[in-house]
Amino acid sequence: MCDCGSSRTPGSGPFASGRELVEFVLNAHGGTVALSELPGGGLEHDCQGCGSHFVLKTFVQSCPACGGVHAVSPPRADDPQAIQYAGKDFTLQLAA
Repeated sequence: MCDCGSSRTPGSGPFASGRELVEFVLNAHGGTVALSELPGGGLEHDCQGCGSHFVLKTFVQSCPACGGVHAVSPPRADDPQAIQYAGKDFTLQLAA
């Protein structure tokens, strides 16, 4: 059984913030979580880099306007306030 969401320790694992959360989700379960679709069709969000509105449809996704990388962890996938931004210098490179 997976224990990646078993702790509610602030600042770590699925409860990290910023780039740390994005990297955690990218690596969760060997990278399989990142491209999985969010339940309910996604979360409405304003890019934390450029301010453009978009729908986060997968656990890790780039802003269609500026490429800013955002993520939400599975235990918090129903909370738009839990979406984290990796920062301006972070580039998303996912295997196809």
